[in-house]
This record gives sequence, C-alpha cells and structure tokens, in this order.
Amino acid sequence: MQLHSLAKWFRPLLGDTKQIAIVEACVIGLVSGLAAVTLKHGAGWLGGWRIQIAHQYPAWIVLPLVGLIGGGLAGLLVQRLSPEAAGSGIPQVKAALSQVPIALNLRVAIVKMFSVILILGSGFTLGRQGPTVQIGAALASQLSHWIPTSPEYRRQLLAAGAAAGLAAGFNAPIAGVLFVVEELLQDFSGLTLGTAILASFVGAVVSRVLGGQGLGIGPMSALEINFSLIDVPFFILLGALAGLLGTLFSHGIFLSLAINRRFRGLGLPWKVAIAGLLSGAIVVLLPPEFRDNTGLRDFLIGTGQGWRLPLLAFSVKFLLTLVAYGSGAPGGIFAPALLLGSSLGYLVGLFSHTVEGAVGGAIAPGLELTSATTYALAGMGAFFSAITRGPITAIVIVFEMVSDFNLVLPLMIGSVSAYLVSERLVSGSLYNRLLTMQGINLDKLENQDTSLANLSAETFMQRRVETLSSEMPLPEVIQAFSRSHHRGFPVVDQGKLVGIVTQSDLADASRRNGSTGHLRLVDIMTPQPVTVSSHDSLIHVLYLLNRFKLSRLPVTDRQRLVGIITRADIIRAESDQLSGELSSFGPQPEPSYVVYQTRSPSTGQGRLLVPLSNPQTGPLLLKLAIVLARDRNYELDCLQVITVPRGTPPSEATVRTTASRRLLRQAESLGRSWGIPVHTQIRVAHDAAHAMLETVKDHHIDLILMGWKGNTSTPGRVFGNVVDTVIRQAACEVLLVRLSETPSFNRWLLPVAGGPNAQAALKLLPPLLSLGQAPLVRVCQIFPTAKGATDVSVLQRAVEQLRSYLPYPVIPRAIVNDAIADSIVTLAQEEHCDVIVLGASRESLLKQVIQGNIPEAIARQSSCTVMLVRDTLQADEIE
Repeated sequence: MQLHSLAKWFRPLLGDTKQIAIVEACVIGLVSGLAAVTLKHGAGWLGGWRIQIAHQYPAWIVLPLVGLIGGGLAGLLVQRLSPEAAGSGIPQVKAALSQVPIALNLRVAIVKMFSVILILGSGFTLGRQGPTVQIGAALASQLSHWIPTSPEYRRQLLAAGAAAGLAAGFNAPIAGVLFVVEELLQDFSGLTLGTAILASFVGAVVSRVLGGQGLGIGPMSALEINFSLIDVPFFILLGALAGLLGTLFSHGIFLSLAINRRFRGLGLPWKVAIAGLLSGAIVVLLPPEFRDNTGLRDFLIGTGQGWRLPLLAFSVKFLLTLVAYGSGAPGGIFAPALLLGSSLGYLVGLFSHTVEGAVGGAIAPGLELTSATTYALAGMGAFFSAITRGPITAIVIVFEMVSDFNLVLPLMIGSVSAYLVSERLVSGSLYNRLLTMQGINLDKLENQDTSLANLSAETFMQRRVETLSSEMPLPEVIQAFSRSHHRGFPVVDQGKLVGIVTQSDLADASRRNGSTGHLRLVDIMTPQPVTVSSHDSLIHVLYLLNRFKLSRLPVTDRQRLVGIITRADIIRAESDQLSGELSSFGPQPEPSYVVYQTRSPSTGQGRLLVPLSNPQTGPLLLKLAIVLARDRNYELDCLQVITVPRGTPPSEATVRTTASRRLLRQAESLGRSWGIPVHTQIRVAHDAAHAMLETVKDHHIDLILMGWKGNTSTPGRVFGNVVDTVIRQAACEVLLVRLSETPSFNRWLLPVAGGPNAQAALKLLPPLLSLGQAPLVRVCQIFPTAKGATDVSVLQRAVEQLRSYLPYPVIPRAIVNDAIADSIVTLAQEEHCDVIVLGASRESLLKQVIQGNIPEAIARQSSCTVMLVRDTLQADEIE
C-alpha cells in the first residue's frame, strides 16, 4: 500500500508521457536484469552443490534424491502460492497481452524465481530464459498496478517487461525486442518498440555486468567459424531435419502433458518430484558431462567429438525435456532447444565431412566445408526456430551470443529452412496451442478484442443528455438533482460545454458556505471538464475513466456537447461482446411512451416499483411488494411494458392494452385492501429495461421488486437481458425473486459474507417473514478450505442483529467448502428450506460470466424460492 501511494505521488513529478515511459522502461530493465542475475547465480550455486555432492557420495543415490526433493519442493511452492508460475511462463504472458485475466504480479515473479532455481539446481533438463520472460512481465505488471495507467499502455509495459526478461536471460537485447514483436505482440508502434528497446538494453547491461556471459559459451576466438557455398545444401538439410524433429518435439510436449493430466490425484508436487527422480536416475547412467546441461552444450560446441556423444546427448535430452516439461515443472524450453540444436547441427556437420571423405577430397574444387562447430551453432538457431516459430529471434539470439558475422548466413539458411518445414507440417504457434489446451483460444479473443477496440465514442454514447445552465441558482440545481437519478450534469451555455457539476460539488459548497441560496451553478461547477471527441476509441475512453476515477464523460465536437458516455455503456459493451451482440450498441432506444396510467394520493415516504408481466406470478409478487411497502411506508408503482420493434416509434405504435389493464386493476384492488397507495401505468417501449429505468427516474423509485426466471438462455448474460440492465444501472435498491412452483415462506436460509448487499438482505427480511406462519431463519457462512481457520465474526454479528428485532428462532451455521453454490443448495435441501435470500455480487459482469454466477447456479439447482438483494448504489458506483 505504501509503495502504491509513493508511486501515485511520484508520477506527476515525471512530466509528460514520454518521460514517464523512459523512467518506467529503465526501472523494468533494471529489476528484470537483477532478477535474471539472481536466477542464474541461484541455479548455478545449487547445481554446483549437487554435482559436488555427487562426487563425494554415491551418484546413484544423490542425483535421483536431489531431483525428487528439489522437484517436490518446487511443485509445492507453485501449487500453494502461485499456480500461474507452472510451466515456462511464456504462454501465460502471451495470454495476458491478449487481455486474458491471468495473474501477473510480484507474487508470481517471486514464486517463479525460487521454484526455477530449485528445478534447475536439481538437474531438470529445462531452461531459465523462458521463466525470465514471465518474471520480467510480472514485475512490469506490478509496476503498472502501483502507477495506474491505461489498458493499452499497461499492455506495452508487459511487453517491455517480457523483452527485458529475455534480453537479461540471453544477454541479447536485440533478440528480446524481436521476440516480443515476432511472437508475443505483433505490434510495431513507436511507444511499444521504444519502451521495449530501452528496457531490453538496460536488462541486458545489468545481466552482463553482474552475471557475465548469458549462455556461458567459452572464448569466441577459440571457435572456428567459417562458411562457403558448398555448405549450403548441408545447411538446408540441417534446417529440414530441425523442422522435422522440432515438430516431433512439439508433439512430444503435448503428449507428455496429456499423460500427466491423467494422473489428477497425484498433485503437482508429486508429479514434479517423480520427474526429478526419473531425470536423476537416467543421468546417473550417462557420462559425467551430462550432469551439467550448460557444460554439455559448451562441450559439444567447443571441442571436437565423434558422433556417439552428440547422438546420445540429442536422444537423452530430447526425452528428459519432455518428461520435465510435461510434469508441469516451472522451467523453459529455450535452453534445451539450443542444446538439442547444437547436437543435431554437430551431427550434420560430421555427416558433411563424411560425405567429403567418401568423395575422396573436396566436393567442389577450391571450396572447403566449414567445421562441425559452425554447424552446431547454426543448429541451435534452426531447432529454436522450429519450436518457437520465431526464425528472426533465433538468428539474432545465436548471433548475439557469438558476435561473428561469418555465422549469419548459416544461421539464416538453417533457421528459415527449419521454420518453413515445421510450419508446413504443423501450422501455428506452440504457445497458442498450449493455451488452447488450457481452454484459452487466443484467435477468438483477438477477433473479439479487435471488434471492441474499433468502436468509437460515437458508436455507443447517449445522445440525449440532461444539461443545466451555469446561471442557474443553487436551490434550482438541488431540485434538479432531487428529480433525477443522475449524480452529475453537464453545464451548457449557448450550446457549448462550460463545466460539469456532481453531487460532491454540492456537498462541498454546503460545507464551505453554509447557506447556498446566494450561489449560482457557475460558482461550484468544475470548469473545463475532461471530455472525449466522438471519434475517440473505446480504449481511450476507458483510460480516461480509470485515470481520473470518473463515472461519465461528456462527448464534444468543438466544445459543443453531442452526447455522454457512462460506465453503464462500458458494461453493455463488455457483456454484448461476449454474447456477440456488438451491433446492438449505437443510438439508444427511443424514450418509452405512456399509453395508460392511474394515480393514487401520494402519502408515502418512498416508492416501490413492481414490473408485472406474468399473470400467474403477478399476484404473489404484488403481495411481497405490499408487505415491504407497508413496512417502509412506501407507495406502490405497478408497471406493464409492451415492447414494439425498433423501426416503430413507441409514440406511434398501435397496441392492445386490455390484458395489461386487467392485471393492473388487480394490483389496485389488492393495494386498497391493504391500505397502500397504488399507481399504475402501461409504457410502450423498444426495450423493457430502459422503460423501467425511465420509470425509476421519473417517479423517484426507492426499491424495485422484479420477478426472475432464475436462469438465462442468452450467452454472455448473468441474469437475463432486462434484469442485467436494471441491476447494473438502477440507482435504487433492487430485489429479484425467483418463485418456486409451490411458494411457502416458513423456513428461510440467509447466506452472509459481509458487505452492503448482505446488510440490505438483513433489513428486508423482517417484513418478508410476516408472509409465513411460525417462520424459522437459518443464517450460514461458507468458508473456502484454503483459508484454514474460520472467522465467524460476520456470521455472529448477523445473527445478533436479527435476534435483536425478530421474535422468531435464528440459527447460525458455518460451513467449510470451496463449492459455495453447492453448499447452499445442499443445506437448503437438508433443512427443507422454503426461501433462500442472497446478496448480489459486486464483481464485474465479465468476471461473473467467466467464473460462474453463484445466484444463477443456486436458482438452477434449488427448488426453493430464491431472492437476490442489491443495495442502493452510491454516486461513484453508478454505471
């Protein structure tokens, strides 16, 4: 919290956006470089200790045992603290860059670092460069939370963090940038490249200064690197083999992951521990060089070998990498890919010299074949290219390692050939396919994001805007607020926007001046408010809303007010994107038209609205509404909405109101018998939800009681088209009721978890209990198993509050279970409950759709009557 506050204080001192980007890029590069150095030295120290112990004690005991213990500890660390840290981390970063809600923060970075140190130090055939990409992106993401920014700029910070992580891991700043552009982001914008380049440069410098050579290849002057035209066919052969075997390696990864998924009962710690045990047991049977993966790669590249050791290295490391990665161990495949590529390249180099020997001299007069070392280095790039489908990154990584221009053409020939062959065999990114295996389809998400990002403010703004004049006396302003559900008004003079006024402005003016009768609106309004133009993108609108903590933005054209955008419009955009209804935004439906109404004396202290549509459930909903209205001294508004097609103006539509008037007359009769004033009306509208919201505004409604089916068949909706809109946009209290087939009101179940909605449910309960005979109330609280000890203070307070004013039994119940909806349904069945009363969730609509909607799940599974309560929204919550 302190760091977040310090960042918010420090940001204004940095100046404009470009200066902030430079500072943030340097910070990202610095921390990513330090993380990469820590990871390298930590894994090196632990791995060195492992090899040393294997020399002092029997290796056949030490190596499998260290693999077992280290793997188990790493798996336990990931499973308990950060499941997002499993695997290489690059698929997670790619998903986050595509706006998938995956955790990337300081916790993920720390868990990733220490778990990878354990994995690499324990002898797993995995790499640290992929994890440094996730660590860098996670650190950048944490920075973006400490210094709030726009969604698009946060995405660019994530990309810069990923680039810095790769650059620090390989000591290859150019490769870091190219990998982000080629594989992760496909974005060539100036700000993205500028931030990524600077972060990569700083990360690589820090890593090289503090950590030395990134891949540990020996002195470059000792490597014999050359190239001649006669090598071209053999480098093409090397690329073809790398493409073929790289594709086989990718298939092996998916096969290994699928096999491990079958053993669901083992848990991640045991799976990783078993993989470590197998790796250690196999390495014991091999030459000592195989106990150090980096040393083995250097050994293959820098010294002359026969064909047996490279072939053995390729075969064994191919298998061990699949075993390690498939277990879910945190670690990457970049380093294994380079090792496999060096082995394969060395074998092809030996083959080329064997062919030359069989010919009996030079294959072409005057041209000599290059050394097997050059083939080994080119093979590194080729195999890397075949697996990651990033030929440019592969070329640059190996070139930056060696810094010898003689290697450029061999790298290009091998890497491009490998890419073409592998893409021909299986098209698409390895990381995209890994995400698809986890149920995340990036291609579909990218298409949706593109359609949403292309929207402009003009597409979904509200064109009809209520405005005030700057010369209006303050008492009239107060009256305008009291007549409306809006919490703010644009101030317009002669058609031009001159300011904006909110309820907070009114409250501040009252505190400062006491009596406000002499003030005018111009004295308290906010002049020159934040605005957008009609052509600004949705991303820019979101940025302004989040940065300045606004609930609405005026839309202007040369200071002329043309519309307004509220958070409700963003919610509609969010949910309609999920349901594929993007074409439904745009001009708002025309105002509804009142074709019938009756009025009773206004004697109440508030108003309760009951929309009626079903003659079967209408009488019981009215009975519920009347007991609430009597308890609160409210008047009753009964509404019938008749919808007509968008092409027909509501004021011109021909409708039949006979059935509607009959239902409303029943409401009037029931109200008279209870002594409750009842007002009725029939509205013709394009959209039922908007007709209800207009009624809320026009009649100053305090509470809405609505019938609810308990489920929705509309994709992307939580409660249904109408209810979703009302529950999100109505400023007043809302009560949804899903009636059972045979409603009864004797045994009540009230789940609580704290918060304003649970408190609202407690307040509504007493009058509702009057519908039953000798009612009994059970109050329960569900605790997730991960929390361990349960804090029942919220449950105790709720029970004490109910017992203080209810003459009925109130029984508490605490339950430990991760399945909240199932626990509530089971308890209701066991106790033969008639009614379940729930507090509405305040999570975003999108999050509820993805993670599951608990009220909908309870209503679907339970045969009880289900009531859902949403408290009155505050000014800053109106969407």
